[in-house]
Amino acid sequence: MAPRIWIDADGCPNETKQAVFKASDRLGLPTRLVANVPLAAAGWPLVTPVCVSHAFNAADDHIAENAAAGDVVITADIPLAARVVERGAVAINPRGEVYDETNVGHHLATRNLMQDLRAAGAIQGGPAPIRPTDKARFAAALDRTLTKALKAAPPPTC
Repeated sequence: MAPRIWIDADGCPNETKQAVFKASDRLGLPTRLVANVPLAAAGWPLVTPVCVSHAFNAADDHIAENAAAGDVVITADIPLAARVVERGAVAINPRGEVYDETNVGHHLATRNLMQDLRAAGAIQGGPAPIRPTDKARFAAALDRTLTKALKAAPPPTC
C-alpha cells in the first residue's frame, strides 16, 4: 500500500500545506488534511479534508489512531510526532525537522524540559517565526522522506 500523508492542519502554515499538496499531486499520494474546523482543498483531488470535533487534541488523536507504518505526518506537535513514530510513521515539522524512531525521544524530552522551564518562569517566549531557510529545509525533507517511503512501500498487487 502506498504511504499516505497526514497534515495536522490546526496551525499548520499555509505555505507548508501548499508544498504538501503539490508533492501529493506529483507523486499520486493520498493526503488527509485534519482539523477541527472545515477546510477546503479545492483543486487538489488527492487531498481529503477531515473535520474532527472541537475536543482537546481531537485532530491529534485522529491522526495518531489512523496513521500507519510508512505514512508521513506533517506536524509541529512533538507529542503527536512521538505517537505516530510509535506506529511506524515518520513526522516532519514545518521547519523541516524529521522525527523518527532514532530522534523523537530526544525531541520530546527537550520539548518537555522547555515547557517546564517556561512554566517555572525561567525562560520566556516560544519558537521563532518560520524563515525562508526553514521553508526550503521543509521542502527538501518532505521530498527525501516521501521518496524513502515510496521505495519502502510494497509493490501494488493485482
